[in-house]
Amino acid sequence: MIQDFNFKGIKAIVRVDFNVPLDKKTSAVTDDTRIRGALPTIKKITSEGGCCILMSHLGRPEGPMEKYSLKPVLPVLEKHLGQKVLFADDCMGESAKKMSAELKPGEVLLLENVRFYPEEEGKPILPETATEEEKKAAKAALKAKQKEMAKTLATYASVYVNDAFGTAHRAHATTAVMADYFPKDKIMFGFLINSELAAMDKVLNNSQKPFTAIMGGAKVSDKIMLIENLLNRVDNLIIGGGMTYTFIKAMGGKIGKSLCEEDKLDLALKIIEKAKEKKVNLYLPVDSLNADKFENESNTNITAVDAVPDGWLGLDIADETIKEFSEVIGKSKTILWNGPMGVFEMEKFSKGTTAIAKAIAEATSKGAYSLIGGGDSVAAINKNGLADKVSYVSTGGGAMLEYMEGKKLPGIVAIRGE
Repeated sequence: MIQDFNFKGIKAIVRVDFNVPLDKKTSAVTDDTRIRGALPTIKKITSEGGCCILMSHLGRPEGPMEKYSLKPVLPVLEKHLGQKVLFADDCMGESAKKMSAELKPGEVLLLENVRFYPEEEGKPILPETATEEEKKAAKAALKAKQKEMAKTLATYASVYVNDAFGTAHRAHATTAVMADYFPKDKIMFGFLINSELAAMDKVLNNSQKPFTAIMGGAKVSDKIMLIENLLNRVDNLIIGGGMTYTFIKAMGGKIGKSLCEEDKLDLALKIIEKAKEKKVNLYLPVDSLNADKFENESNTNITAVDAVPDGWLGLDIADETIKEFSEVIGKSKTILWNGPMGVFEMEKFSKGTTAIAKAIAEATSKGAYSLIGGGDSVAAINKNGLADKVSYVSTGGGAMLEYMEGKKLPGIVAIRGE
């Protein structure tokens, strides 16, 4: 465990998640949440007299691309750490090897984007005309190069720390392979991953009752495995967002032009049936804020959720639903929220999501444990200044989903074991 390890005189290479949003014009970091999340681990290493080498990806580059450089992270990281951060312009180049070798106790070195090398992800970049045989051969060759990349990066340090929860579900060189090149007592999670796992394990395995899960977002298909896993654990399941209308249509309701997965109607009915079998209270919206077009400046009306007029589309929950959902949340002792209640990015259709965020914060203030995950849910919490009013805000969207679904994450298995 990182808290028990003394880094004095130790060189540690740390996989962080600095895949942060950048301003398209200035390339400045617009949200430093993930950078701040890595600070406790970095500070623990440097304050004890260790050297800290940081690896991260940013975006999905195809080879070295300036717009995906990690350079914009430097000033933000330096400001938070209160010290100069060195930068190697190629994670596998001579500069990285030399700078890593010369790093002094207390110093921090950031390596350039690890995804500038296709072997990081293990996905070959091939022309569309490539045959299946060519794809297979290219993938095998790249897997071998992935091991070589991990082995090379491992020579920079004597300890490996994985603190990038956001990429823990990826079997990449720096997240899942590198641990193989260090002794078992020299690999560990950083503070961020430890706190993420503790939060999710608490909700999955040690939840206080009543336990309410709030699932939003566009598609049932994106959340089906999570919903099925949660039906074995929760007392209440609240469904909102675009996926609402697949359920409503499956039950015979009128949904106008609302989003609907026509091929998932049977699946929606099975979820309803399974909730009954498991004695889980399933809450669907009762009313809907509708628009005549998918725009913030559209005309709107409010109807029963199963009576959306022809030509209109439901884009948010309305007042009766907000009241009902908020009451359920208010009586809960454990709350998991993943996904918005409406088209949150449009101001006119953000009321439902904002109301749920406030209801969760209110329940937390009365002793409930709340875990928030997923981009829009986290954005709603941050936008309303509620990050310190809920129990835990996860930094990993896809990784959190897969862990909560019960899947084994390569980056976790590499250190924790099966």
